Amino acid sequence: MATIAFIGLGNMGNPMAANLVKSGHSVQGFDLLPGNLRIAAESGVTVMASAAAAVSGAEVVITMLPAGGHVVSVYEDIAPKALNDSLFIDCSTIDVESARKAHEIAGRYHLLSIDAPVSGGVGGAAAGTLTFMAGGSNQAFARAEPILQPMAGRIVHCGEAGSGQAAKICNNMILGISMIGVSEAFVLAEKLGLSHQALFDVASTSSGQCWSLNTYCPVPGPVPASPANQAYKPGFAAALMLKDLKLAQEAAQAANAATPLGAHAAQLYNMFNAHGHGGDDFSGIVNFLRGILPEATGTAAKISEK
Repeated sequence: MATIAFIGLGNMGNPMAANLVKSGHSVQGFDLLPGNLRIAAESGVTVMASAAAAVSGAEVVITMLPAGGHVVSVYEDIAPKALNDSLFIDCSTIDVESARKAHEIAGRYHLLSIDAPVSGGVGGAAAGTLTFMAGGSNQAFARAEPILQPMAGRIVHCGEAGSGQAAKICNNMILGISMIGVSEAFVLAEKLGLSHQALFDVASTSSGQCWSLNTYCPVPGPVPASPANQAYKPGFAAALMLKDLKLAQEAAQAANAATPLGAHAAQLYNMFNAHGHGGDDFSGIVNFLRGILPEATGTAAKISEK
């Protein structure tokens, strides 16, 4: 069993760290928010006073942070203080350029590193069923895989440095686009007098089937476990979907790749968030497409029709 530093104990980081503790690892954790530290302590994490303190004596360092700038800054701070043969694993969802910069910082101090963003949300983090998309050398991945296992349902080595982030943003661009497509189909079906269940029964077993329909159906009824049946409580918040779509657009521009549907999906989610729905599940975009947005005040705003 390893001594693991875990930096970033938010909604995802805390249950991930808890699963590492349950598997027998010693976890030294740090977060800027005292409330997150209290939750971590309750699950057996040893709370430390700073990121540098958490890294002291740790064989593995895991970060789960909001943005690329945070990851680069933390790596600059802690890499010089890490054990000579420690492994750095960044599980944040960030831009590819920052991910590669983090690898470069780790390499400067002769540390192995992987970028390993996750899919599966808070539920997957709690259940230990996350999908990890890993980028880094074969040597780094071989060391990281058994550390990730207690938190994972699946672990995929996607390639060299930055490949994990590339896979994550491509996957979530597909997800954002497909959710809009499924939502548009239900809105059209409503206008045509077709029931939700009838469309689901046809599309979920024919060429329209996809995860956004079969598993995460954006209208109440057909899939009881979907957020649509829980007043669109996330799940995966619309604000996070917008973040990932923006990352995909930044990467597309840098790589000179044509992603017109990805760009339009980002615009639609930006509008949805701008109306105060960033905390709703991303499948709530169906309400925007109907032309009705339930506001926080309980009123409704009509979207002008073209």
